[in-house]
Amino acid sequence: MDKPVFQPLLAFLERIPAISAPIWKGEHKKGLWWVKFRIDINHPLAWHTVQELGSVVNYLSINDRLPTVFYPVSPPPYLNGGPASFLSWVIENEDPAFGPEILQEWLEDRLPNPVDDLSQWEEE
Repeated sequence: MDKPVFQPLLAFLERIPAISAPIWKGEHKKGLWWVKFRIDINHPLAWHTVQELGSVVNYLSINDRLPTVFYPVSPPPYLNGGPASFLSWVIENEDPAFGPEILQEWLEDRLPNPVDDLSQWEEE
């Protein structure tokens, strides 16, 4: 997969509240890919960001899910430290035909718009 294919997704993710740059990317065998990033747990919209990404990436609908998963990853906290420094989040795909640019379009169509306008995000 050509690296520029990631650029629209990376640029979009960087605009989402609470996501901190840098965003890492990579490929697995047979065209499967992933992105990894940190969410600032002290940002007032951190859990909204997790909820919005989880709803689109993991559970868009019961019958028509995207071939992607969103989940947290961490080294052992007892060896490194707490979530503010060491908790990361991964989006991974499960279908080589579903490229990063397609996920970016799905996210852009379903997350608050414009995604970097904090007033568009619901706060409790």
